[in-house]
Amino acid sequence: MTRFAYFDCFSGISGDMTLGALIDLGADAAAIQAAIRSMGLPDLSITTSDVKKCGFRAVSVQINHPPEHAHRHLHHITDMIDSAGEIDQAAKALAKRIFGHVAVAEAKVHGTTLEKVHFHEVGAIDSIADIVGAAVAITGLGITSAMASPVPTGTGSVKIDHGLVAVPAPATAEILCGIPIAPCSIAKELTTPTGAAILKELCTEFGPIPSMIVDSIGYGAGTMDLPDQANMLRVLLGHRHANESAGGHAHTHHDQVVVLETNLDDATGEQIADCANRLMDAGALDVTQTPCTMKKGRSGVVLSVMTRPDNIARLEELIFQHTPSIGIRRYVADRDTLPRQSITINTALGPVQAKSVTLPGGKKRVKVEDDDARRLADQHSLSTMEVRQLAEAGL
Repeated sequence: MTRFAYFDCFSGISGDMTLGALIDLGADAAAIQAAIRSMGLPDLSITTSDVKKCGFRAVSVQINHPPEHAHRHLHHITDMIDSAGEIDQAAKALAKRIFGHVAVAEAKVHGTTLEKVHFHEVGAIDSIADIVGAAVAITGLGITSAMASPVPTGTGSVKIDHGLVAVPAPATAEILCGIPIAPCSIAKELTTPTGAAILKELCTEFGPIPSMIVDSIGYGAGTMDLPDQANMLRVLLGHRHANESAGGHAHTHHDQVVVLETNLDDATGEQIADCANRLMDAGALDVTQTPCTMKKGRSGVVLSVMTRPDNIARLEELIFQHTPSIGIRRYVADRDTLPRQSITINTALGPVQAKSVTLPGGKKRVKVEDDDARRLADQHSLSTMEVRQLAEAGL
């Protein structure tokens, strides 16, 4: 089951508003509670209730737990997620990516590293529950693509652990880079870092409601009462053609990754290849080697590793352990990726796996997986080029 969701953020977005709307759409609150409890939070409970916002019904979510004063680092939260026995791998990965957006923003605005940055409000149990609960709900509902309206942030100021700051709060503003912001004169904080990070990860487009078939609509209530409008998030759940978007063209997906780099002039080719394989096995998104000239004219290699923010420590450990590197550079990079999916092509030689990529104009580009091409080539005494030609003819 694959579904498309449209986030109508006419009063902004927060974690609890998102979770309330998803539960209103049918996500199982009891299953979400069990999932979050399995993170080592056995005393946490989730209660939901129908409330009225300017006369309109919405689901309000309350996260109940014993008081705490812990300030967590990113690795504390990822360890909690990884240890959860009631959360499936897809939801774990989604939750960690959402936290990664918050971590990158917090590190930038505080001028520190991803390992050292403290989560304050977002590190509290209720915010952890909002993000992880939303990830469990999103995967449970089968949402695989999403779009949102431009996002109002509100105006004025808000008090956080670091004191009084302007709305949108610094981390929220950083997360919202690249996302259209709607004009709004309401002197309140309408969009939180948690809500902004959920949109950053899920949504590949922003604009008015697209052409879609709506199956159901969920309403999540915010905690504030606004005098002139209903403080709620509306999420439309339904279906949309995979390649349909504004203008009938597929759009790219925007996200942020971290690039790790080290220069090596005293490593053998075997060492570097072994390390590259270990990095890929450990979850690196990509590993490349670029020839370079280093000090005293020595030939060297720039080893570059692209990763999600939550996997930095593990990959740096592997680089230090399996190469002579004594230092690693790190920087955040924006990237745009095309929509893609794995497909099976039936050929006269048997099935072959391939990746189908949707280009911005809506056309498809298909590439046969190299391992499959080699397997069939070896079985039938052909070249991989002949296998690819057969596969392309079968499309």
